[in-house]
Amino acid sequence: MPSKNKHSRAAMAFIIAALLLFNSLLATAQPAPKRQARLQPADEAFLEDLSRRSFLFFWEQSDPATGLTLDRARADGSPHREDRRYIASIASTGFGLTALCIAAERRWIDPKQARERARATLKFFAEQAHHEHGWFYHWMNSRTGAREWRSEISSIDTALLLGGVLTARQYFRNDKEIVRLATKIYERIDFQWMLNGDKHLLSHGWRPEDGFIKHRWSDYSENASLYLLAIGSPTHPITPEAWYAWKRDWITYGEYKFLSGGAPLFIHQYPHAWVDFRVRRESREPRVDYFENSVIATRAHRQFCIDLAREFPAYSENIWGVTASDSAKGYLAWGGPPRHPRIDGTVVPCAAGGSLMFTPEISLPALREMREKFGDKIYLRYGFVDAFNPNTDWVDADVIGIDVGVTLLSAENLRTGNVWRWFMRNREIPRAMSLIGLK
Repeated sequence: MPSKNKHSRAAMAFIIAALLLFNSLLATAQPAPKRQARLQPADEAFLEDLSRRSFLFFWEQSDPATGLTLDRARADGSPHREDRRYIASIASTGFGLTALCIAAERRWIDPKQARERARATLKFFAEQAHHEHGWFYHWMNSRTGAREWRSEISSIDTALLLGGVLTARQYFRNDKEIVRLATKIYERIDFQWMLNGDKHLLSHGWRPEDGFIKHRWSDYSENASLYLLAIGSPTHPITPEAWYAWKRDWITYGEYKFLSGGAPLFIHQYPHAWVDFRVRRESREPRVDYFENSVIATRAHRQFCIDLAREFPAYSENIWGVTASDSAKGYLAWGGPPRHPRIDGTVVPCAAGGSLMFTPEISLPALREMREKFGDKIYLRYGFVDAFNPNTDWVDADVIGIDVGVTLLSAENLRTGNVWRWFMRNREIPRAMSLIGLK
């Protein structure tokens, strides 16, 4: 009898060990993705041209020594005014690191050049750039890395930078130095410090002059990737309960109902540029499918613009899109629905461009018609200008790095899913999703 109990205990231990192994494998396994859209040759040719032009911005407007990418540039590639000439954005740099991976894979440049530029960028952030508990300043001087504009140590912009850092870690995974540097950058970030005493909600950032910013990431916004990175951190993680601590407000516009904070369309795009949310849904009510939510938000936004055509006749089923951008009156964080009060008929191409991965059936025709209808007036060296107003003939002179970047990454995810594939190889991300219950 004692021998039988001994064997039973051994068998039970084996079963438990097997279950633990199975659960561990589930935590890092990726779901079978939806098939990539089948594109017509003309669509492929258009996206190839747009993507190559978009990449050219990151190649030409990033400092070779620091890797820092300018926040904006002239759309024709000509020099910007002096006060803007060296202002870099770490968010733009995150898109730029990812752009290097896309360009290397497509052989737009020699892969060795892309690897060397990525290594230099990671070395700068790992060993030279000023940081607070691993977090970086929003704006930096592209040549020196010095803080610009008394900017904040930014939680969300550091997260967007990390999108590129971790994509490069996986794309160049055979380069031990790149892997080491990227890992150092991620594992050094103290996510608990950014909670500033709260159990769940991360602060927007910190300034040396007055400490933590009072605003927290407490609503549905572009913060999804930030929280996944924080929950998945192997060194300074926050609790998975943080995912469910922020508010989920719903918007209904006509036949469309979707989760939104009433903010511009980019909040539905930035996290998805890297994180593959397809075929995943929260295990808790209301069991949000974030990818499908962004699909619905894009379709609702297009209908919103079509409805605005009564007031701004240039809007149509293929000329649409308003998200945070330049305008004739300066930079505005506008969008809808609900309607931003200062909407004036401006069209922002990255609204459709950043949603290529969600809604190619409406986003591609929009971009193609913009290109065909307005031509070289709005489509220049780096692709589309940041914004234009066909009702008044105003055309922006600039492109903005994050808007060029989300268009490039969204186009690549539509065409190949490569950015999703590379980023999701970082085991911390599927693990965070498993801990949250995104199944």
